[in-house]
Amino acid sequence: MKFLVRSLILFLLLCPRDAAIADEYPSRPVTVIVPFSAGGPGDVIARILGSAMSATLKQSIVIENVVGAGGTLGTNRVAKAAADGYTLLLMHVGQAAAPALYAKLPFDPVGDFAPIGLVTDVPMILVARPNFPAKDLSELVAHIRNAGDKVTFGNVGLGSASQLCGLMFMSATDTKLTPIYYKGGGPALNDVIAGHIDVYCDPATGPTPYIQSKTIKGYAITSKTRVATLPEVPTSTEAGVPEFNVTTWYGLYAPRGTPKPVVDHLVGALQTALKDPALISRFAELSMAPVEPERATPEALEAFLKAEIGKWGRIIKAAGIEPQ
Repeated sequence: MKFLVRSLILFLLLCPRDAAIADEYPSRPVTVIVPFSAGGPGDVIARILGSAMSATLKQSIVIENVVGAGGTLGTNRVAKAAADGYTLLLMHVGQAAAPALYAKLPFDPVGDFAPIGLVTDVPMILVARPNFPAKDLSELVAHIRNAGDKVTFGNVGLGSASQLCGLMFMSATDTKLTPIYYKGGGPALNDVIAGHIDVYCDPATGPTPYIQSKTIKGYAITSKTRVATLPEVPTSTEAGVPEFNVTTWYGLYAPRGTPKPVVDHLVGALQTALKDPALISRFAELSMAPVEPERATPEALEAFLKAEIGKWGRIIKAAGIEPQ
């Protein structure tokens, strides 16, 4: 009986507080931490999304780039932030790969965050230097197999989308590539254009204009269907490697413990933003699209993240990569 009375008192105490939080939030600008450099795909997505969400929240959204350690520095900043809805995280698939890549993470990728929802699945594009001899993906795979491990593959380091894409490609084709590491996607793409490295795998937002201008070769895009901006580039399934199935998905998170009314408000703002014609148009220009409404929810993101942690754990282990 005493327990029931205490529970009732606690419920009555919390309800007014939650209602007040819902009415007051947000009363000042909201910061979205992007754990990657300015100008990269994640930064671009965050700024487009932030502009659309600010209209619903009626507060400006500030994008802060916190770079380092494969995205874990920025991610940890949000994990340790006040759970008040004023510090959010926009993080990609690296959130799922981190447990297998790092021996001692300073945060729990699932337990330390309140998921808000998925934002977009950005397809990856496998590209090569302009004078690479293979005319299609089948010839590219054959060339790599004949060359052993002499074909170089650019990537932006541990936990980057480009590294994960390369691991998925090697797993799907049973090939071996020699990694060349870069501090950012821009330098890696520039070296593909200049012919200093052989192949590179990047979210579609980066290589699209260079494939359109025939500055580099595009071999396959990892979306389910071809994208309007690159109609001549086949999907990985069309190109004969359906197992080469990877996207740079992005999720929006708050620190764990953020009051439910605040999370609900953010979910509503996210879903409204993903229906915004200006956002849809801008995403389309970058060869991507917002996720379906049912995926832009806390439940969908948390379930998807857990499944992705299992998937990438198996792929990373099979590749022989030891946690750092």
